[in-house]
Amino acid sequence: MDFSNERQIEQRLVTETRKRGGMALKFVSPSFTGMPDRLILLPDGKMAFVEVKAPGQKPRPLQVKRHAMLRKLGFKVFVLDAASDIPMMLKKVVEGDDAG
Repeated sequence: MDFSNERQIEQRLVTETRKRGGMALKFVSPSFTGMPDRLILLPDGKMAFVEVKAPGQKPRPLQVKRHAMLRKLGFKVFVLDAASDIPMMLKKVVEGDDAG
């Protein structure tokens, strides 16, 4: 299946996270714009934030600023623009590798 838009990639992220026993919660922060789209919660207390983009798209400047703020606090933040990157991203969350 071709994952050609942000919605399809995001849905695949939800499905793949569930397969690993976790949740990919929609993250909405009305009073603090620019936050990542999804909060990934995996077994054993593993978590990360994920900004989902359409293929080839990059985060807006405010999003980049929010990602940096979260990383400075010690959280993992990923920008996801391809469904094929989901398995490796989830592996990094589980193993505690640095975010991409």
